[in-house]
Amino acid sequence: MTDNVPLLLKALEFAAIKHSGQRRKGASAAPYINHPIAVANILANEGGATDPVVLAAALLHDTIEDTGATREELERLFGPDVARIVAEVSDDKSLPKEERKRLQIEHSAHISREAKLVKLADKIANLRETVTDPPATWSAERRREYFEWAKAVVGQMRGTHEGLERVFDETYARKPADSNGESPGVGMEKE
Repeated sequence: MTDNVPLLLKALEFAAIKHSGQRRKGASAAPYINHPIAVANILANEGGATDPVVLAAALLHDTIEDTGATREELERLFGPDVARIVAEVSDDKSLPKEERKRLQIEHSAHISREAKLVKLADKIANLRETVTDPPATWSAERRREYFEWAKAVVGQMRGTHEGLERVFDETYARKPADSNGESPGVGMEKE
């Protein structure tokens, strides 16, 4: 792992520069860089990932989508595998939001295993943040809808990593209660 530290630090620095000034949607408006760090941390410390390419891609996973970085730039700086993984998990922001969400569900089944690992960790991080620091403008219903959409995305990737899928299910079980005060039970997250 020691030989991989330079790649990971380079990816972290690049992501920090690219996301500089960006904030998360949560009420606390945390620095955006906290999110890619959380995704890489989930992969390494909860998923046991040690592949530096996957961990670097996790740190960079939102740079194409949210910062104007290009696949070519990532390929030049981090190699073709990192660039491919980041491109696989990036939405096309020129499309309407609902279309992007639909395509994310559809495409999740067909991306590489490495990209699925990054996407699983991303969904876990996003659900956790939706529970602990939701956007101030999101109602409980909007948060529940997000949980359901994330579950649909992850449903397309089942069989990729049992441990991360279990972590996702545990996180999904924290879905906000509906208007009747009911939330899903631990056994309800799988269909």
